[in-house]
Amino acid sequence: MTVTIAHEDPATEVAQSLLQAYFADRAITFIGGVYRPKPADPATLRAPEGAFLVAWNDGEPVGCGALRRLEPHRFEVKHLYVAPAGRGKGTGAALLSALEARAVELGATEVVLDTNSALAAANGLYTSRGYASIPPYNDNPNATRWFRKPLA
Repeated sequence: MTVTIAHEDPATEVAQSLLQAYFADRAITFIGGVYRPKPADPATLRAPEGAFLVAWNDGEPVGCGALRRLEPHRFEVKHLYVAPAGRGKGTGAALLSALEARAVELGATEVVLDTNSALAAANGLYTSRGYASIPPYNDNPNATRWFRKPLA
């Protein structure tokens, strides 16, 4: 499988379809009570305040991820999702790398993210890619873990 990563406007049908799949998947895997989706405002996911990326395989969207600026040099990774067709093939790592590279282009010196401990594959990806556990930086009721990674 050859994955390509491309910028996508977060309001397009492709982006919205992936985000709907992401939120549906989170509702199934969420631990800690009732899942309350907190979609990011699409305006915050566009340059220069952010980015929305889609992973493609043979013309089919198989994943997405976003960035939004929290502070001048701190961005947050949001809505990292890999569809079943793209799982186990490096799609998540490719998306995360592309998001980190885009964050650097936008002036970031670090990225942060929140996740839920029920998402074992996501937690494994983050720790294997150099993310360190940190105290909560937000009040997301769906999150049980928070991570940070300095960027070169």
